[in-house]
Amino acid sequence: MGKTIIQIYEVQKPGEAEALVALGADHIGSVLTDQTKWKNTTIRKTIQVVRQSGAKSGLIPLMKDPVKVFAALEYHEPDFIHLCDTLSPFPEEQQTLVRDFDALLTLQIDIKDRFPQMDIMRSLSVPRPGLAEAAEIEKNVLGFVERFAPVSDYFLIDTLLYGANQPVNGFVGITGETCDWNIAGKIIALSPIPVILAGGLSGENAFEAVTVLKPAGVDSCTRTNAVDKSGRPIRFKKDMKKVRRFVEEVHRADRFIEENNFAADHNHPKGR
Repeated sequence: MGKTIIQIYEVQKPGEAEALVALGADHIGSVLTDQTKWKNTTIRKTIQVVRQSGAKSGLIPLMKDPVKVFAALEYHEPDFIHLCDTLSPFPEEQQTLVRDFDALLTLQIDIKDRFPQMDIMRSLSVPRPGLAEAAEIEKNVLGFVERFAPVSDYFLIDTLLYGANQPVNGFVGITGETCDWNIAGKIIALSPIPVILAGGLSGENAFEAVTVLKPAGVDSCTRTNAVDKSGRPIRFKKDMKKVRRFVEEVHRADRFIEENNFAADHNHPKGR
């Protein structure tokens, strides 16, 4: 296992992006929140600064129209596009997904054709733990893995809220809640492409997430945001102290894994 990728969202300004890369972030993600204003000069500059700093830039376009998605990618030129449309794994919602599946697969094929240099990150929706139908949910998510892996470069596991509207309708993410790590672990173990774990990660649980699940990367957004006077996270504003601790805990986990692997190799020498 190599160095765990550290991915930070939602970063909309060049100065903040530069500071995050200096702290140790490997991937910096930005978001286009308005499909009528997909040409955002500040985000474009942010993406350029990330690239110049030696990190990778990601872009989430919160839009469904492929024409606008293509235009946004051509203008902003991120290193990877992050598609986070909600793919519900709940058994009762499978029949309604057929058309969405075909449209999303076609979109990713078209992106690969038009932008061969650009990676694609596909979000996988995993609910909170404790649901009775967890086994069937796991089976459905692994079905998504099988279908989307050939047209994706990364998966990102994020938390899907059950029986409630998502923070951004139609898209998964920014809940600040952890998902079912048992299902996440199966995805990480079986996926043929790198998997980044998201959903409620912070300096408090990053070490456990990395050492227990061993994902290719970890992502933090809500739990490393600044908060208002009521303690609520402020979107698009990072708390650099929280980010620093998150980075430190991921690095500590990497060292822990490396040391344990080294000890295991030397305690069990191969026969001659």
